[in-house]
Amino acid sequence: MNKTLKVSTICLIAATLLAGCATTPTASTKPAETQNASQPVTETKKEKQPLQINVVTAGDTNMTELQEKSIVDDFKKANGTSEINVVGTGPGDAGSLKIFEKLKAQKEAGKKEWDIDVAVVHQNVMKDLIDNDLLEKWVPNSANKAFVTSPDSKNSLGTNVDGYVIPLFHSQVAVAYNPDKVKQAPGKFDDVVAWIKANPKRFGYNGMKNGMSGVAFATAYAYWKTNDYKALTEGPYNADLEKKWPDVMKELKALPATITNGNNGTLDMLNRGEIDMGPVWVDMFYLWIDEGRMNPNMKLKVVDPGLPGQPMYVVIPKNAKNKEAALKYADFLTSPETQAKVIVEKNSWYPGIDANAVLPKASDKAKGKLFKDITAEDLNKRGLSFPVSQFFTNLQASYEKN
Repeated sequence: MNKTLKVSTICLIAATLLAGCATTPTASTKPAETQNASQPVTETKKEKQPLQINVVTAGDTNMTELQEKSIVDDFKKANGTSEINVVGTGPGDAGSLKIFEKLKAQKEAGKKEWDIDVAVVHQNVMKDLIDNDLLEKWVPNSANKAFVTSPDSKNSLGTNVDGYVIPLFHSQVAVAYNPDKVKQAPGKFDDVVAWIKANPKRFGYNGMKNGMSGVAFATAYAYWKTNDYKALTEGPYNADLEKKWPDVMKELKALPATITNGNNGTLDMLNRGEIDMGPVWVDMFYLWIDEGRMNPNMKLKVVDPGLPGQPMYVVIPKNAKNKEAALKYADFLTSPETQAKVIVEKNSWYPGIDANAVLPKASDKAKGKLFKDITAEDLNKRGLSFPVSQFFTNLQASYEKN
């Protein structure tokens, strides 16, 4: 899938009024069914019961904080008494893999009710989740289905995800740098590599472990060196393309860079002045600035020929124990109001659903910040996708082996 982020795609934002969430048709245990309207008494009783929801999210600490600090209280206010348990499974694809393994184990054990109601996962795990029949096709029952318009809400790294996912947000990796130390902003990968060689250990990234910012940088390096971006992101899988990778990965790892301990580690070393340049997630970068944890003079650049970004998906497991409550929570997460207030305003992410539904609800200040260093043109031209699943898995393995 070629996901060069278009402005209308990157800024996608979910739409549904908070009041509308409460009246959205709820999902039954079968994907495309809604509750029988001839049973108002039963439905009323259900509405009066406390909503019990287990939310499990992959990603760095900011992903659990998103739920606990920005979503849970507002959801409770909008929906009455609720019992919501939030669990984080860790950064990168490994965090999403834990969610897949948990659901698969419960299915294989023959459990009729699974203890994950709503999950937030990365793209790379979607094939396994769908191939193993672990997900509800919940989007047709969502109040926000009309706003699910982005290409990556239909296709994820070569897997058809239409109906199973709504992107919570779209994030983008960029090269962050200290303009006091980096006098000439890097415009392309050649500039970055030349700077690394001229300034040993002053560039930092986390390799292929503990965070996707480093994975994105290494992936973009492979795109640049092989010129195989289209083939790797659109497929079909061709093992011959992988023959170039060992030399490319050896060359990358031979650069005199500092290996950080993760997404947060790169940001922390930048702020401490231990490195002067490194790949970061745009949203985390601005969050750290907003919290006073990052030097506000730092700059961002999406260098040619580009760097990957990705969505995080909201999904509902097929046998979620509290499926009706799960749909309400998922709708709340992907509503235009939440997208504007939490995704754009608080976290500086590009929205996950149709921007036309979200951006009018966001402040000019928030929208201006998102496009301060990285313009809409930058995102259109240089916002890349990760490879299709088999290429992606093998590329990460190639980095570790070489």
